[in-house]
Amino acid sequence: MRAKTVFFCTECGNETPKWAGRCPACGAWNTIVEQTAPKAKKSTGSIGKSRAIPAKAFPLTAIEVTEEIRFSTGMGELDRVLGGGAVKGSLVLVGGAPGIGKSTLMLQICGTLCRENKVLYVSGEESVSQLKLRAQRLNVASENLFVLSETDLGSVIEEARQDYDILIVDSIQTLYNSDLDSAPGSVGQVKECTLRLMELAKGSAVTVFVIGHVNKEGSIAGPKVLEHMVDCVLYFEGDQHMSCRILRAAKNRFGATNEIGVFEMQNAGLSEVENPSKMLLSGRPDDAPGTCVTCVMEGVRPVLAEIQALLAPSSYAAPRRTSNGFDYNRAAMLMAVLEKRGGLKVSACDAYMNIIGGLNLDEPAADLAAVLALASSYLDKPVPGSMAAIGEVGLTGELRNVHQLEQRLSEVHRMGFESCVVPRQRGKKLPQYDHLKVIEASNIGEAIRAVLGK
Repeated sequence: MRAKTVFFCTECGNETPKWAGRCPACGAWNTIVEQTAPKAKKSTGSIGKSRAIPAKAFPLTAIEVTEEIRFSTGMGELDRVLGGGAVKGSLVLVGGAPGIGKSTLMLQICGTLCRENKVLYVSGEESVSQLKLRAQRLNVASENLFVLSETDLGSVIEEARQDYDILIVDSIQTLYNSDLDSAPGSVGQVKECTLRLMELAKGSAVTVFVIGHVNKEGSIAGPKVLEHMVDCVLYFEGDQHMSCRILRAAKNRFGATNEIGVFEMQNAGLSEVENPSKMLLSGRPDDAPGTCVTCVMEGVRPVLAEIQALLAPSSYAAPRRTSNGFDYNRAAMLMAVLEKRGGLKVSACDAYMNIIGGLNLDEPAADLAAVLALASSYLDKPVPGSMAAIGEVGLTGELRNVHQLEQRLSEVHRMGFESCVVPRQRGKKLPQYDHLKVIEASNIGEAIRAVLGK
């Protein structure tokens, strides 16, 4: 007899009776996969009798709340992303592409966590001897660090209840629950294993870090399905061929979201980058057309980023457009504004945009720098290396103010820039800086003339 199968969406976990090209719940394309349906357990009676201890509701005013207990992970950048440190009894998901450095980060923080906590590191991908070799390379050694090479969820939960303070699971796709017939890594297995780990964290006050692998499209079952189940979702970003790594908080019940931590991958592991602006601007060419610096806010931290653009005459009827780290549709819009309001015929050119360092700029404050980089490449005139640009560009070519402008200007001044182009301040005065000249402009035409002399 053929086993009964059901269809799951790897993006949202929605179950459907048949396959479809598009998920009816979240609208994602090509995310429906077939899985063996879990066997239904026999009911022991009515719903009310199925619990050994019935659930009881409490009045909100009668519940006593103590302050959340935080502890440092030993890495300031990770503590920043977590909102000031890890919270006892929380469930944290660390996602990212394979090989990006998630396991290295988790094993590195064990060196500090083991000073005051008993840590269990569970790996379903490496043997204990392999973990020992990696720990030696990272210079991690402690009698309070215990390692376990296991994939059975029941064995992991049983061991984790042996008076451990912190549990690290690497990775959630390798765990399986023997009560389910589906294969490890399937939507059902991943959801069930994470649910059991969440019960462990909340019931035993064990802080659980779960590693989940995703590819560049984010289509592997796991993190996309589990985001609503965990307390914090951290994503490790960056190109594997580059040393820069960015840890970003996509969800945090105990702190701010969109906070980032910056690391650099070295031979001895990950090292913290306390001044990401300096690292991202290192190696910047002098007096090269097509590049401009802007300041974006990553959480509460201002970060300087370099935008590069290249415009070249196209030999095709439809010019090519490529964008890396900058939203493609927004880049196309800015090019249309540049041609219509700036008077530069860029529609007949192939256009390439790139953000140095692996950053993804998704806020409008980078618009003006992108426009100046495009205009600089088109006119083959360099933007002064000591100049930055901050501002949002509208469809009429006007420059709009951005939030936290003073904080951005302070970062530009701290990094040694001599001038910065910003939207014209109407009825508001900006603070004066000793070695930073603030140039105000009302539209992109004024900005281009002020910077490139057109």
